[in-house]
This record gives sequence, C-alpha cells and structure tokens, in this order.
Amino acid sequence: MTDQPLRIDIISDVMCPWCIIGFSQLAQALKETGTNHEIHWHPFELNPDMPAEGQNMREHIIEKYGSTPEQSEQARAQMTELGNDLGFSFAFSEDTRMHNTFAAHQLLHWAVEQGRGHDLKMAFFTAHFTDGRNMSDPEVLADVAGEIGLDRAEALAVLQDERFATTVREREGFWLQQGVRGVPAMVFDRQHLVTGAQGVENYSRILDHLAKQEA
Repeated sequence: MTDQPLRIDIISDVMCPWCIIGFSQLAQALKETGTNHEIHWHPFELNPDMPAEGQNMREHIIEKYGSTPEQSEQARAQMTELGNDLGFSFAFSEDTRMHNTFAAHQLLHWAVEQGRGHDLKMAFFTAHFTDGRNMSDPEVLADVAGEIGLDRAEALAVLQDERFATTVREREGFWLQQGVRGVPAMVFDRQHLVTGAQGVENYSRILDHLAKQEA
C-alpha cells in the first residue's frame, strides 16, 4: 500500500457486543494484511432513552427484540466463543446490565482530544463486558479514565459540567443523517460503508480490494 494511511471511521456504542467483536476482527485483518491505517471512533447510542439505573441485559434484549430466553442464551454463548477466539473476554451473567452511554461518549470525546480516545474506548468495552462495571456512573467512568493514565479529576469535571454534551449530540445526529441505524458501522476511506461484524476474512478482502484500488 501507499504511505498514506487508510482512514477508517467506526460508529459504535460501548454497550454493543458486536462492536468490540467487529473491531477485533478488523484489527486482526489489518495486522494480517499489513494495512497502514488510522481509526476514528464516533458516538452512537443504541438506547438513548435508557434511564440512569439501566436495565437487566437479558430482559432488555427480550423486550427490545422479542427474543426468547433460549435465543438470548444462545447469542451470549456465540458472542463469548467469538470473543475468546479474538482475545476478548465476555463475562455475561444474570446481572449483566445495559446502561445509558451518553456520559461515556462525552468522556470519549475528551479522551480523543488527549490523544487517548482509542485506549479509553477499549478500556470501556472491557469495563462493561468483562468487569461488569456501571457505565452510567460518572465515578466509574472517571475511574476507568484514571486507570489508563488520564487525569481522573479532569475526567470527572468533564462529566460534571457536560462541556462536550452538545458536540456529542451533533455528531450522533450527523451519523443518523448519513443513514446509520445500527452498529458497528465502519466507513473506509470516507466512502465505503460496511455494517455489522463481518469476520476477519471479509475485512481482509475489503482491505485488499481497497489497496488494489489505491494502487
């Protein structure tokens, strides 16, 4: 490929298990193809009306998608197996909850400005899916930021004064206007939209195709 890195915009929510699965598949494909790239994360809320106390994940999935308990269990087992293959640990339990992520997206925006947006995004996925932490609690979000080396006090201040709330709403609105209704949604080179977790082989094919186009 050329020296110019491939821009990849990823629209996602840290409540979305397929987002971390899809990203992990993409990361493996990027490594295998040796693709020079730069990743830009963007906010999306699967459940913008979720109350602060959240909702039991199993109950939420059954209520939102009409899944049976058996289907829900099967989906969790599938995601856990996929995660294990990709080096990510899902630790689903009967108490796993869905949370409101508007505050998390505000902190992610701040972290991008600190040059640590990707690191915090990965830490949030782990905090939610592996550690079962409350991702709508500002204290927890600030803790996670501090754990990766960001200024915890500043992180908490960002959440308390909501200085990036309007910006995050605008960016969420932009992607909705572009027709993004589900995540993960990945835009390659600002023009090729790919939705859902596509698998390592499919991502590799996409990357190879784009490399040939560039050449």
